[in-house]
Amino acid sequence: MTGNQILTVVYTERAERIRIIQQKMSKTTTIARMPRNGGLVRVKPDGTEEALDTQPLAPMSAAEIEAAAARDHLNPPLTDARPGQLRPVPQVKTLRRALALTQEEFAARYHIPLGTLRDWEQGRSEPDQPAKAYLTVIARDPEGVERALYPVSGSR
Repeated sequence: MTGNQILTVVYTERAERIRIIQQKMSKTTTIARMPRNGGLVRVKPDGTEEALDTQPLAPMSAAEIEAAAARDHLNPPLTDARPGQLRPVPQVKTLRRALALTQEEFAARYHIPLGTLRDWEQGRSEPDQPAKAYLTVIARDPEGVERALYPVSGSR
């Protein structure tokens, strides 16, 4: 990766895949996997992999993890003194942010009513099974979904 790109890493629930957003003049999405050696490999749409030009991540001991967490004043470690203060971030919000879209842009691009999207993100309601499946497809291939929704001219 070149020095003029911003790297944002969003972990999935299972930590099996990492979604990396590279932002430069245009936005591109890369799905990557971290093998046991700590490096990153790009997972291409056909399933093949290629190494990304990154330094392997060094493993941390439990003591190093605790020390790093204690130094992070914006995200202090969870203690028994703070129960109930944390709320889970809805997955749809994480997905939308990973795609670097506003609520309005995400709703318009993927034909989801804006009020419904806001309800999902604010925890007032949850996506039903078909909506969860649609969100999964968006997460795995956002450009493919956009091509399917706007096949001819690509205009919205």
